[in-house]
Amino acid sequence: MHNIYIWQQAIWQRLMQNHSFRNQALLLKGKKGIGKFRFAHNLAKSLLCRNLSAHNGACQKCISCNWFEQSEHPNFYQIAPESISESSEGNIEKIETENITNSKKLKKKNSQQIGVEQIRMLTDFVYMTGHQSGFKIILIYPAETMNLAAASALLKKLEEPPPQILFILVTHRPQYLLPTIRSRCQQIAMPSPDIATATAWLKQQGVNEPAACLAAASFAPLSALAFNTDDYVIQHEQFIEQISTPRHLNPVLLAETMQQLELSTVVGWLQKWCYDLMNFHTTGEVRYYLNHCPVVKELSSTVDPKKLMAYSRRLITAQRLSRHPLNFRLFLEEILITYAMLWHK
Repeated sequence: MHNIYIWQQAIWQRLMQNHSFRNQALLLKGKKGIGKFRFAHNLAKSLLCRNLSAHNGACQKCISCNWFEQSEHPNFYQIAPESISESSEGNIEKIETENITNSKKLKKKNSQQIGVEQIRMLTDFVYMTGHQSGFKIILIYPAETMNLAAASALLKKLEEPPPQILFILVTHRPQYLLPTIRSRCQQIAMPSPDIATATAWLKQQGVNEPAACLAAASFAPLSALAFNTDDYVIQHEQFIEQISTPRHLNPVLLAETMQQLELSTVVGWLQKWCYDLMNFHTTGEVRYYLNHCPVVKELSSTVDPKKLMAYSRRLITAQRLSRHPLNFRLFLEEILITYAMLWHK
């Protein structure tokens, strides 16, 4: 099972040995960066394969597998936001961490969402007979990016799906899906690897300082692997260097520097940084920024913990809004100005 991550192999075997989920909908849920999309992609390929291997995986040789690899399988339909399709260029490893950088300007205002027209285009695929009357699969990723109209349109198809069709929804945030959609899916909590397993895997991928990368990436191995790229490391270190000296922080300049990144990524960095400050104040431990313990120790002793806690709660709201800001720079400037003010009495 070389295409299945080691931490997913047990759940893979359970699913492939019990095909009771056919003719309904699966909802694969879990934190970002643990390989949910690759799992779903391989699941679809294997279910369509005409000659499964001994390990219940796709044979990689039959005509169905060839069609699938060339994105030409007549019985497979994939839906994702346009921004993912453009940035990932078919790279499965990159798709689940696609929001780390945002160097390409989005063509449409809602290209980070799945729109209603994308769901409506499913109609012919869903209700017409599949190729050679075969099984059909629809993969939607990330499902929480469907806008309300798209989610409502999908719900109608989930309520009375025709036979021989499987919906696979993959989500980082199941709570953002309509409850009626969740209730019509068989929900599967995708496992995250333990720290030892993830660290060993990152070492095999040639990652330097895997423990530090893993911690900074919220213990999600694929995110840690993406974190190891030169551009990302440089931008991340620039950001941490600036917020490490809040009394000398220039929020306007830093916001401008970070414009090539996804706003949710930058807010996430700040959330983890503030968590470490608060955690060190209360427990003397650092969870995420292991390489910055001295700075965390110093700052945690000079900030009002009540103000820091209130600011951390504010960042939770900012994270929810980060995918739809009216103005990236103004949004980030305001967050950074408020952060710097924590050290001004």
